[in-house]
Amino acid sequence: MLGNNFQKNIHNGFTLVEMMITVAIIGILAAIAIPAYSDYVERTRVHQAITDIATMSVEIEHYFQENRVYPSTLADVKFDTKLDPWNKPYRYLNLIKNGFGGARKDKNLVPLNSDFDLYSVGKDLKTSQSLNPKVSDDDVLRARDGKFIDLAIKF
Repeated sequence: MLGNNFQKNIHNGFTLVEMMITVAIIGILAAIAIPAYSDYVERTRVHQAITDIATMSVEIEHYFQENRVYPSTLADVKFDTKLDPWNKPYRYLNLIKNGFGGARKDKNLVPLNSDFDLYSVGKDLKTSQSLNPKVSDDDVLRARDGKFIDLAIKF
């Protein structure tokens, strides 16, 4: 009879060791999932900026076809309030009107475009006129007169 009473007092709860193992597993899964999700979000933002720049480039070219001159600002093509995925305005420079002094340049200091520059400063919100400094690596830009639209590091 003494044996029967002993078995009735067993609890069906978790031990401290089981709880610690569960918390450790959740921590490991979170350590893997959070960076993967952050990378996914950043790739989505870059893709959105590429799509926006391509769309805006088409509208700018359309404006040129109608007016025989590139717009002075993005306001001329109704994109002055358009923000990139990092909530900063897109940058635009009419190279025909303003010359190549302010043009974005590649690592050899050759202008990226001959018509206009259009780009986003990217995730770090920093940029440089030349693609040489690392701060420009995350810029999403248009180059080769629209034949290249992607991250500056890929150019």
